[in-house]
Amino acid sequence: MSIGSGIVLFVIGAVLRFALTIRLAWIDVALVGDIFMAAGVVVFVLGLIYTFRRRRSTSTRRTVVAPDDGEKIVRQTRRIDDTEL
Repeated sequence: MSIGSGIVLFVIGAVLRFALTIRLAWIDVALVGDIFMAAGVVVFVLGLIYTFRRRRSTSTRRTVVAPDDGEKIVRQTRRIDDTEL
């Protein structure tokens, strides 16, 4: 979501900066466009960082049944993170 938001902010900023020729006395439209483009780049980069840093894990659990009383016994529990590989 943040990668798309960064792209949208950048595009809106580029439109404000380069495509509009409106002059308003109370706001500088080109400066607002520059701010939106800078914010879009920051949000895009942060989105990429968080996407690549996301940890994915796999849990493996093996359960066996004891032959004498039928009770389940957990023999092994193992968790594998991408950082361990």
